[in-house]
Amino acid sequence: MINPKAVARIYFTDFFDIDPEILEVYGAFNVSLINDLPLFIDPFLLFDSNDETYQRLHEDIIRYVRFLRDRSIETELPLRMVTEWFHFPEVRQNWLGFSKEGNWGSGLGSKFARALHKNLHTAFRSFGEETISQGSHLEKLRLLDNGVGRDHLSDFTTNLIKGFLLEYTQTFARDFLQPTQRRRMAVQKVRFDYERQRWQGGTYDLPYWDGDFVILTPKVILTKDEAWINRSDLLGRFHDIYPSIPDEQLRERVDEHFRKLLSDNPKEDEVKEAASATLQAFPEILDYYIREKEETGDKAHQISDLKVKETEEQFVNQVRELVDRHLAGTDFYREPDTFDASLRRVHFLKDVIENKDGYRLFYMNGKPIKREEDLQIMYRLTWFASPIEIDREVNNGRGPVDFKASRGSKDKTLIEFKLASNSKLKKNLQNQVGVYEAANNTSNSIKVILFFTDVEFKRVFDILKELDLLGQPNVVMIDAGRDNKPSASTT
Repeated sequence: MINPKAVARIYFTDFFDIDPEILEVYGAFNVSLINDLPLFIDPFLLFDSNDETYQRLHEDIIRYVRFLRDRSIETELPLRMVTEWFHFPEVRQNWLGFSKEGNWGSGLGSKFARALHKNLHTAFRSFGEETISQGSHLEKLRLLDNGVGRDHLSDFTTNLIKGFLLEYTQTFARDFLQPTQRRRMAVQKVRFDYERQRWQGGTYDLPYWDGDFVILTPKVILTKDEAWINRSDLLGRFHDIYPSIPDEQLRERVDEHFRKLLSDNPKEDEVKEAASATLQAFPEILDYYIREKEETGDKAHQISDLKVKETEEQFVNQVRELVDRHLAGTDFYREPDTFDASLRRVHFLKDVIENKDGYRLFYMNGKPIKREEDLQIMYRLTWFASPIEIDREVNNGRGPVDFKASRGSKDKTLIEFKLASNSKLKKNLQNQVGVYEAANNTSNSIKVILFFTDVEFKRVFDILKELDLLGQPNVVMIDAGRDNKPSASTT
């Protein structure tokens, strides 16, 4: 049997046998080749960079969007041109973004193309010719409720600077990888020929693993959660933004429109809906918001740098410590059928978390993790050496389940890995997994609940008691509290 310690490969440097310090000095993020990590390129970090290379990349992005705007305004585009100019695949080889499983995403298909085409000859006819802000920004396309989402912006940005990323990766590969670790690869849609008005491909020497190449990304252009210029921030601070508009007439019109949409005691959702409707009526407000974000751009770099470091600590350093110190070389990676294997993993993790300081994996800056998607990514990264296929967010028409472990069509186990603080925990335990079992044609499921405090423990205990789930072997509670309380397994 292969020694799991010898194949404990999770990150780029593991698979290519490179000292992580070399990648750190080069400036690239050490991505996992097991699952996407939740980072993406923020175009504002290109715009506001002191590096002329990044500034030129931002100018190239804006030039291309202006090209799309001009073509959209001039005429109704034939389908062939819409496909050529507006459709882009997901650049899955960078192993970053919002993929729920592995590194596969949907890319930028017809829905994005229609939304972008429509907006560029309606609400954003003046894109690229702004006079209020210091420059034009791709993020502006997402500030209205117009079908362009966060993942679209991420994929679009990555596609438009893909040529740079490939050159950046090629330089690293030629300097630090062995010839057997890289391969000459033909890549489509790398640079745009404005004279011929079509995308061209290119050929590069790139890191090669498991039948595909890998793309590296500089850490200085990455962020997490939201871009610096984003819709959530705009709506959340709308009541502070529009009163600062220097155009008195516009300010009064906006104020009148906004207040007419509010009741006497509006709740937060109502305020955001009113703000959204007002932005649709007065899209020029966007430029004032963007100018404010430009003027405080130094904070964008500080916050993004912190987010990248936290992501590195959470998904790289802490997961690596868990695997190296506690999991690799143990029975954690010797597996019979999927149910026993999955349950054994859960109990092994439980022992590590409760009795061997593994709980620290679930804390950042002294605070417990409160996002289940982060928890799921961390859990997925521990399956690096398993012959069992483990899929995340499997959806068989009845809603997604966190994990499905499978060996062929007859051996499947579903795993729900939840936080005790989840407000829908009771409903999930009562109905959700049973529905998933039927949809996936399996009777095997495991429910794992991570709690941090006595209050959370009592809440979960009461729910399990009410649902008659106490003592069920496939329901496991894990104590991740820093006080390392005694085991609270319901088994």
